Amino acid sequence: METHYQPETIEAAARQEWQSNNAFQVAEEMSKEKFYCLSMFPYPSGTLHMGHVRNYTIGDVIARYQRMLGKNVLQPMGWDAFGLPAENAAIKHQTSPAAWTKQNIAHIRQQMIRMGFAYDWSREITTCDPDYYRFEQWFFLQLYKKGLVYKKNAEVNWDPVDQTVLANEQVVNGRGWRSGALIERREIPQWFLKITAYADELLNDLDKLNAWPEQIKTMQRNWIGKSTGAEVIFNVPQYTPLHVYTTRPDTLFGVTYLAIAPQHPLSKHLAQDRPELQAFIERCRHTKVAEADMATMEKEGLALGIDGLWYRRTDGGTGA
Repeated sequence: METHYQPETIEAAARQEWQSNNAFQVAEEMSKEKFYCLSMFPYPSGTLHMGHVRNYTIGDVIARYQRMLGKNVLQPMGWDAFGLPAENAAIKHQTSPAAWTKQNIAHIRQQMIRMGFAYDWSREITTCDPDYYRFEQWFFLQLYKKGLVYKKNAEVNWDPVDQTVLANEQVVNGRGWRSGALIERREIPQWFLKITAYADELLNDLDKLNAWPEQIKTMQRNWIGKSTGAEVIFNVPQYTPLHVYTTRPDTLFGVTYLAIAPQHPLSKHLAQDRPELQAFIERCRHTKVAEADMATMEKEGLALGIDGLWYRRTDGGTGA
């Protein structure tokens, strides 16, 4: 018996045994309790790094533990392969996105197999495969027919080099995590799912989740964020009226000023002959769309009097 652990020999033999017996392939077993363990699919724009190893090891430990409890465990794996990250990586390596993506998928799959993760590879999916995304397209069309998707303009973090939208987590010190370009706040047309149509149902049915911790239900209520209020219209001379929503219409008589966003059309109108306002708006364009960063810009706000103009409230009062 060997006194030292020899991973090259022992692990290779174990992997071969698992593969030969389809050890992790799952079929329906009504006599067993089911357990579904899904880790986030990796982007196949490169190969795995140690962050991936940590993430997928945690998921694999959970799946194996649940299997040891006698449950029928399904742990699948797939590839989040649809989008600009793969295209930009392909451009960087001077190859086609399809070839680059398929090459990386094959390499990552072998990395995962070598690490011995207990995946049911018979259920592998690739999101850039037409056999997969045709169902996404079908699902979108059903939502569209039901009036549950709509298109409108919204602000995003825009990387001018990669020509793509970035999540707040992908903006590091105001720059794109991949390109290093200075990020802009840009308004672009986007599609949205009308989940607000189900807001009341989601909110009311939280009371039926008796097994949920109260603090989690409170977080969900705050996320849904239902509020009751009124829309107040402020008339602005030589400009279109401003519509403001408030949950405290009773405080309307205390209004002394209005604050408008730097990207508001009125801001751009006022900046035409005001260099300091133009500079402030430009600084705001390079602030990522996150609450903390936007709050910082609010504190940095520029106070401007509008010579000769007063906002007249619809209730008959006036305000600067």
